[in-house]
Amino acid sequence: MGIFGALTTSVAGLRANSYALENISGNIANSQTTAFKRIDTSFMDLIPDTGNNAQLAGSVTAGSRSTNTIAGSVTSSSVSTYMAINGDGFFAVQKPGSFADNSPIFTGVNNYTRRGDFSLDKNGYLVNGAGYYLEGVKIDPTTGNPAGSTPQVLKFQNDFLPSQQTTKIDYRANLSSYPLTTKHNTAVPGSELLRPADFAQNPRTLGTAATPYSNTGVTGNTRNNFATTPVPISASTALVSASGTDSLPTGFADGDTLTLKVTNGGTTVTNTIQFYASPSVAGSTAGTTYINLAGATVGSLLTKIDTLSGSTTPSTVSATGAITLNSGAANDISLVAGTSSTSVAAFQALGFTGTVTALRAGGGTAGTGVVIGSDNQTFLDESISGGAATAYDGNGAPVNLQFRWAKVESATQGGTDTWNLFYQTNPAATGTTVGWQNVGTDFKFGPNGQMQPVIGQITLSGLTVSGTSLGNVTMAFGTGGLTQFADTNGNAQVNQLQQDGYAAGQLQSVSVSNNGRVVGAYSNGRNIDLAEVSVATFNGANFLKRLDGGAFETTNESGSALYGKGGSISGSSLESSNTDIADEFTKLIVTQQAYSANTKVITTANTMVQDLLNVMR
Repeated sequence: MGIFGALTTSVAGLRANSYALENISGNIANSQTTAFKRIDTSFMDLIPDTGNNAQLAGSVTAGSRSTNTIAGSVTSSSVSTYMAINGDGFFAVQKPGSFADNSPIFTGVNNYTRRGDFSLDKNGYLVNGAGYYLEGVKIDPTTGNPAGSTPQVLKFQNDFLPSQQTTKIDYRANLSSYPLTTKHNTAVPGSELLRPADFAQNPRTLGTAATPYSNTGVTGNTRNNFATTPVPISASTALVSASGTDSLPTGFADGDTLTLKVTNGGTTVTNTIQFYASPSVAGSTAGTTYINLAGATVGSLLTKIDTLSGSTTPSTVSATGAITLNSGAANDISLVAGTSSTSVAAFQALGFTGTVTALRAGGGTAGTGVVIGSDNQTFLDESISGGAATAYDGNGAPVNLQFRWAKVESATQGGTDTWNLFYQTNPAATGTTVGWQNVGTDFKFGPNGQMQPVIGQITLSGLTVSGTSLGNVTMAFGTGGLTQFADTNGNAQVNQLQQDGYAAGQLQSVSVSNNGRVVGAYSNGRNIDLAEVSVATFNGANFLKRLDGGAFETTNESGSALYGKGGSISGSSLESSNTDIADEFTKLIVTQQAYSANTKVITTANTMVQDLLNVMR
């Protein structure tokens, strides 16, 4: 039996190595096949049942060993619907059982593949190069979450996206601590602020002006007078004394002016106070009141101001040198120095800086919260851009939503850094027509540049632009979404301005994202998640049954498909074959040598048989 057993064993060896050669050949042939999984060969010895002292090396048989869990390299692709799995798992797919009117008819039997070269066909299905149709779970457009867990064949064709009305705006920005408005002047403190007295209607929601001075006579949130801090008396600034009788020539010069604005019922009258020196003669220009510097005192200047403002409560200068201006019960007043350097210096020597504003008792021009058309240019000059966004109404009509910020109080002027936000309601506003709307919230900032208190969101109630109503829109800033830090550009650095509305659109193309979702690109510019690609895993992935085209089907040994635990998906990528050519060539050499060795055994056994036959002759 030994010689003949050797012959049969060698034949089995030839058969086993031929089997290995076939696998090597197939691996090399598919080295460029997308996501191909090579087949390795396992050799198993066959031992006859004999006693311990009679045991033989035995024969051999060969079998296949799957490498389904060994991934090939992933390479990028320019095709947006190609995808690859990083890690474990398989794409869930189906292959049609038949076609009717050029449309596939599916049997409902799931297969699985790593081959991700999917493309959109004429019917809206994602089909890979082997003819398998991709499965997944549709996305609920309301929640953005998968609508279920059972994968279905995905189809995307002529999808229409209805319009969505804007309901929320996400806004993040840094406001420059010193806004460079058109009217700002670094030499004039407070000139960067919005000044209600410059407007026919106060655009603030409360009649509170910028406060570089102490606030006295408060009624509600309004004031009816301003008092300067006491001014020290010196030879160079002897405009105010304990007696209040110092003459003005020490500070003001011939031709210097002060501008006094008096507002009543939305109408503002501008008056000019001009100083002249004796023996000059006062002029007669309309709207100008003249004061002879010869013998003039601070008291006489205040008397002129009271006369022009109509105040029944005299403005005063205290024993400590503090000047109090009263607006009176009917008018609002603002006072600012002229443009000459001596006029500004003298104005400041009185204890005033920037624009002095006193509002009438009981509210003055408080609370309109709007900018009318006639005030539009003034508003633009005293505010900075806050960005723009295209919003949409219920019918999908676009609306150009413009924002502007105005700083209304400053810590450098003794107040709290405070900003107001406005949005444009009518770009064509004229006269008393409302052009801009104050959102009605004071945004206050502390020394650290953060909001104090934090305002996470506000509601723009009944937001309407050029007659188009958007309804109530939430504007969300987040915890630290608004800050106030120094910015050399002096503007509002808008970091995020995004709204949730859009016009209706038609599906134009699809792509696969890196989070495993099929994303639809619509004609309105929106990218919407349409479906989530299903990734199936198996406890016995190497026991799946191979099918044509790189697909697999389940077996008892592989177990059922499990969803939700697979690897991640890379969009615009493809997995290569896991065949290593160098490794296969090495196995090819070894197999060839093993095959040749088995033939040598057959030759030797044949010689021995011939020798035996010769003995018998």
